Amino acid sequence: MPVSALWQKSSYSSEGNNCLELAVGTDGEVLVRESDDPSIVVATSPAVVGGLLRAAQGGTTDRRGCPSA
Repeated sequence: MPVSALWQKSSYSSEGNNCLELAVGTDGEVLVRESDDPSIVVATSPAVVGGLLRAAQGGTTDRRGCPSA
């Protein structure tokens, strides 16, 4: 994973280390990490992140991230 990635977190996040950060990888993939443990980075596609955001905004997931009934 690129060490020099430009990591961004939500403007709604507090100043603490309790949020997700996103960056764009060299191949256009979306990189995701937790601010309190930045050594673990997950790479995924923009389509997957978009689907997650739409589900969260639409309230179609429960607290465990599983589709709600």
